[in-house]
Amino acid sequence: MQTAENIKTQEEHWDLEIKPKTNLLDLHLQDVWHYRDLMWLFVRRDFVAQYKQTVLGPVWHFIQPILTTIMFLLVFGKIAKIPTDGINPTLFYMSGITIWNYFSTCLTSTSNTFTSNAAIFGKVYFPRLVIPLSVVISNIVKFGIQFLLLLVVMIYMQFNGYPIHLSWYWLTIPLILALMAGIGLGMGIIISSVTTKYRDFTVLLGFAVQLGMYITPIAYPLSYLRNKSYKWVIDLNPLTAVTEAFRFALFGKGTVDPNAMIYSIAFMFVVLFVGAILFNKVEKTFMDTV
Repeated sequence: MQTAENIKTQEEHWDLEIKPKTNLLDLHLQDVWHYRDLMWLFVRRDFVAQYKQTVLGPVWHFIQPILTTIMFLLVFGKIAKIPTDGINPTLFYMSGITIWNYFSTCLTSTSNTFTSNAAIFGKVYFPRLVIPLSVVISNIVKFGIQFLLLLVVMIYMQFNGYPIHLSWYWLTIPLILALMAGIGLGMGIIISSVTTKYRDFTVLLGFAVQLGMYITPIAYPLSYLRNKSYKWVIDLNPLTAVTEAFRFALFGKGTVDPNAMIYSIAFMFVVLFVGAILFNKVEKTFMDTV
């Protein structure tokens, strides 16, 4: 039998006080941890719902990088004849497409957090950051499927005269993936906060993602731009160093600048900080504008 003191202790532990006004830096990160079970439910929902009424299901994640790689081989390899830093062209393009797909999916999926989940947000309380975090995690599964395809192609190349050397750099791949996820999450929640009031940013986002792929060394190595006057534009892109580091970890070839990596890491922390503050501010009033 519970005493009045035990009941009071439980109430003090579980009760949640929702205030109309809070400090911008009060990000409720502890609440996100308390709602981690809900976050995993959203991860499962995102993954299952996407393939519930499809014929091929997760196989689509194999088809997209294969077709894109074939197109890159034709356009950038055969027609433009852009070198690939001594990496097999198929592996070069497929590796870039794999890491880019993860970033672009994280960005576009988290950018509509408020608009696509307004019905849920209007009915029940939970830390709103749970939704974009669940999107980033569910996309890791999709990345894993495409990365598995990349490994299969690498093994095939190994048996056909193109040696693949395993090294300790492979251990940095999870860190590179986390860096890419952080940039995608930070930029995504910034855009989701802005689009609650200005919907036309959603249209601009689609164009920006397409443009971003061409200012990121996905279809060309960074070394190809060494003497180009516009190389500084590519260097300003925080995804440049991450993409090059991913290829270097896999193949041991590429241009990895420690200063560029520091810039990408700093950029990730800045966009995450700014995004969390904007997200925290908008979540209190977005139902009035969505």
